[in-house]
Amino acid sequence: MSIIGNIIWLLFGGILIALEYFISSILLCLTIIGIPFGLQTIKLGVLALWPFGSEIVHQENAHGCLSILMNIIWLLFGGLWICLSHIAFGIFFCITIIGIPFGLQHFKLAILALTPFGHAVKC
Repeated sequence: MSIIGNIIWLLFGGILIALEYFISSILLCLTIIGIPFGLQTIKLGVLALWPFGSEIVHQENAHGCLSILMNIIWLLFGGLWICLSHIAFGIFFCITIIGIPFGLQHFKLAILALTPFGHAVKC
């Protein structure tokens, strides 16, 4: 069932979301300062590419204060807006019964977009 959901997800916009994340990660990785953030957007892109059957796992060795500091910087420079856009899409999709599974995947992406440091995507 998750394969069918992922194929439908890709056809109706998932590939565009993943492509946006991958392009932004390439642009972020062009600078030395942006490399850690580029790696996190790659993580978001992988989840946006194949969300059904994937889950977000909290990493126990999340590098302590550095992870918290990077999450705060992430929130200030775009993570909040990415999260809010995924929440808006999730609410939009959950209006219809057919769109509920896709709305739930946007809510999953919103969680990772809010605090990507210290989390991993398990496929």
